[in-house]
Amino acid sequence: MNNNNIRKSALALAVAATLGASAGAQAAIEVYDEDGTSFSVDGYFNAFYVNRDDKLADTRNSDVKMGFLPNTIGFNFSKEMGELTLGGRSSFWSTINDSLQSPTDTAIDVRQLYATVDGAFGQVLMGKDFGLYARSNIFQDEILMGFGSPGAATGVSFGNIRTGYPYPNPSAQITYRSPDMGGLNVAVGIFEPANTTPGPGSEQSAPRFETEVTYSADLNGVSLTGWLNGRSQKSENDTSSVDSTGLGYGLRASVAGFSLSGSGFTSEGDVPVLISDTAAPISEEDADGFLVQGSYTLGANRLVLSYGETDSDQADYETENTSVAVFHSVNSNLKLVAEYNMFEQSTKSTGADAADIDTLALGAVVMF
Repeated sequence: MNNNNIRKSALALAVAATLGASAGAQAAIEVYDEDGTSFSVDGYFNAFYVNRDDKLADTRNSDVKMGFLPNTIGFNFSKEMGELTLGGRSSFWSTINDSLQSPTDTAIDVRQLYATVDGAFGQVLMGKDFGLYARSNIFQDEILMGFGSPGAATGVSFGNIRTGYPYPNPSAQITYRSPDMGGLNVAVGIFEPANTTPGPGSEQSAPRFETEVTYSADLNGVSLTGWLNGRSQKSENDTSSVDSTGLGYGLRASVAGFSLSGSGFTSEGDVPVLISDTAAPISEEDADGFLVQGSYTLGANRLVLSYGETDSDQADYETENTSVAVFHSVNSNLKLVAEYNMFEQSTKSTGADAADIDTLALGAVVMF
């Protein structure tokens, strides 16, 4: 096939980037590939033993949970039509964390359901996919395949969401991506806007705009990847108006088994977890955060040190998250993970402790 963008899912690209693996090692299984038409399937499955010490609540719990990435199965389609290649992807993301709450009714969500048109001009994507703002921030996270900080009450882990970056939540979009220009890639799209000013006369007269620019190069054996992304939208009603803006950035350098990365974001009018419709108008207060990580790969083992912070006026919290993780590749399709995570949160307006949680997570990941 002549179109790698269609054949590689966002998940596969993220996993490949995280592990430093070749794209071929993460390739989906080809079900059909003849006469310019292809169909492939990819999957990601994981489970962790989790021991969590909540110091404020003075409780310790053991669980069997999935990691930061849910269990996923994806279907990829591609067909060459003259000078164009038409493609599409549908992926289904499922939790195992509800096994006692909903024993035979596991929640399934669709985070990717889109079509693509590729040609010499680049690519146009139409449908639902991850956003562009903070996209590389999360996909370049060294503990993407690990567990990370505690999240929702259901036991879902948050990785470094709200401790270094917001979530590029999947949204309806029409996005253009440029052809590769010597390592430089540009993406820009219009997205379904969020209603952040519910009430009489609420409207979003323009779409949400998101963009990302990435650049990769090899300088005398040093592999460099840099990115800059952003988001902007406006919502208003009869009495209020909220401009939501965000800027994300980062740089990663790798050489001789060592990798060092730093990323960050700053936003206004946007709770630094994800953008969504709200029950009441939100404010235009600020938030910012950063994430620094280092890793060393020796043979089949990769050691990761990670530290991130987020400071949010709007959500009224300060967080910090420290992770130490070891990833062991049994083979290209099976990974073992051991991670120790230390998460703290305080209420910014009062300085009171809101969370102090240490988590040990031991797990395995199977992917194809």
